[in-house]
Amino acid sequence: MFDRFALDEVDVAGIRLRVRHGGSGPAVVLLHGHPRTHTTWYAVAPRLVDAGFTVVCPDLRGYGRSAKPVTDADHTPYSKRAMAGDVVGLMDLLGHQRFAVVGHDRGSYVAYRSALDHPERVARLAVLDSVPIVEALEQCGAEFAAAWWHWWFFAQSEKPAEQVICSDPESWYGAWTTNTPQALGPENHADFLAAIRDPATVHAMLEDYRAGLGVDRRNDAADRAAGRRIECPTLVLWSTDDDMEQLYGDPVDVWRPWCRDVTGHGIKSTHHIAEQAPDELTRSLTHFLGMTDEGR
Repeated sequence: MFDRFALDEVDVAGIRLRVRHGGSGPAVVLLHGHPRTHTTWYAVAPRLVDAGFTVVCPDLRGYGRSAKPVTDADHTPYSKRAMAGDVVGLMDLLGHQRFAVVGHDRGSYVAYRSALDHPERVARLAVLDSVPIVEALEQCGAEFAAAWWHWWFFAQSEKPAEQVICSDPESWYGAWTTNTPQALGPENHADFLAAIRDPATVHAMLEDYRAGLGVDRRNDAADRAAGRRIECPTLVLWSTDDDMEQLYGDPVDVWRPWCRDVTGHGIKSTHHIAEQAPDELTRSLTHFLGMTDEGR
């Protein structure tokens, strides 16, 4: 797994991040979702290296083997603004002034926050299986609440979800049913298993969701009110066998007011697209990341 990649632990402004990186050429950061680690990209990252890119895959703060900072009442250490700062700091350490960011699921929120907060650094943005947090919350109806009930459960603090999940994390996360070694790949599965078995990681992952319903939503709403938009070319991809189209119709339409230049399409897959459709995902990313602005 990750042949030709280096595996490091680096300090970014006091936050330790585990990161794999390899290749040469234009730089792209791949950001995983919940409850995965950077190893979810094991089938995509080498293909992007073969296509001529430098690829950087960190564990987000709170996830995998990256640091789990002490939280506060507003959960700001787990805000997407803080995580986006980690991404920019990491790329500084690795020597990349301009780079593309690709994010899936929770990682997509960090990706678009990176583009909004650091437009001078992010050259291209790809978001997978997501819409902006404030849009998801404002468009929430009975169907969303029923399908994505975990957002509300994870966000509770008076009756914390940690107690439920940590009593049997393997059953909770389907480690031997839907998320098997065969489905994830044995090494990716082992890394996933180590993460969900760690109570500190479970707590930190839930802090990500708690920040999402509070500080992240407020940051999104403030940006929208101020008329801030994502300046770089943006690609929206989604899994056609997930519920994005059912909930939002064409997800590109949801992103359009947020982006100056946005395109997108669905890919035949269920939710964990990097593991289930790596060839088609890589083709879509390679085409998008390799385009010149003049060619759009």
